[in-house]
Amino acid sequence: MPLHPQTEALVKSMAAANEGRPATHELPPDQARAGYRALGNMLGHVPEVTSVEDRTVPGPTGNIPVRVYSPQPDTSLPVVIYFHGGGWVIGDLESHDRECRLLANQVPCVVVAVDYRLAPEHPFPAAHDDCWAATQHVVANAADFGGEPSNVALAGDSAGGNLAAFVALAARDAGLVLKLQVLIYPATDANGHIPGTTENIRQSLIDNKDAPFLTLDSMHYFFRHLAGDQDHQVVANDWRMSPLLADSHSDVAPAFIATCEYDPIRDEGNDYAKALSDAGVSVQHKQWEGQPHLLFQLSPILDDSKTLISETVKALQQAFS
Repeated sequence: MPLHPQTEALVKSMAAANEGRPATHELPPDQARAGYRALGNMLGHVPEVTSVEDRTVPGPTGNIPVRVYSPQPDTSLPVVIYFHGGGWVIGDLESHDRECRLLANQVPCVVVAVDYRLAPEHPFPAAHDDCWAATQHVVANAADFGGEPSNVALAGDSAGGNLAAFVALAARDAGLVLKLQVLIYPATDANGHIPGTTENIRQSLIDNKDAPFLTLDSMHYFFRHLAGDQDHQVVANDWRMSPLLADSHSDVAPAFIATCEYDPIRDEGNDYAKALSDAGVSVQHKQWEGQPHLLFQLSPILDDSKTLISETVKALQQAFS
């Protein structure tokens, strides 16, 4: 279907406001990060949460910053470990602060948002190592965060969806039981992200190469920074970077997967939903027609974004019950 009229109006408004400004892939990472953070600030109201605390957890090379949201700090609640999007290069605790607050209040649950290391300063697999270390620590010490150790889920959008899918596989291999993996338009096969590649290109990469909010050029930008001086093909074929290529998808946590029609990585998210389902994993999957990448972060403006948040909340509630 055509781009949703509500979304089309937003895209036109943002294009007019940003006319003459460089695209993300034309900026150095520090400026791209500032622009992404500014988008979150532009969207308006941020809900109050009873307790919001910045802490650290131990990581492979030092402490990892986390932000802990609890709507009921005197009550033990389920835990959602959240990994933000941003192509492993941009994004932070501020860029997804609103979404973490919404999940904490509406589920209700403790949300632990992980401020993993970013490329190019910290190339692959630094972000993956941080997210796995943070997950192990939070699961082992859930009570210290006001959480229930037996009621833990993962969530992430875009690059964060990739990280959540990886951590879910690592958790299975380590014997950690998770209630749910929430994968919002996850990146699951980096082979199509390599700059200059012409092989293994999914149709959504072709159809949506100039889509709103995420273009093929920006994906190449993110991957180039993430891989750094490493062999790009080796990085892309690593199952941590491309969880779709894992040897097995059986026995991982149940999944809630959202993909968007006008998204370059739509097809790899859809393929991941099928791979999990084919492996016997319980999967809730919906493709949002007429919508682009970034839908999850646009709830102050778009009705479909509000509904996506609501459906995510419902899936977490069901998993925790």
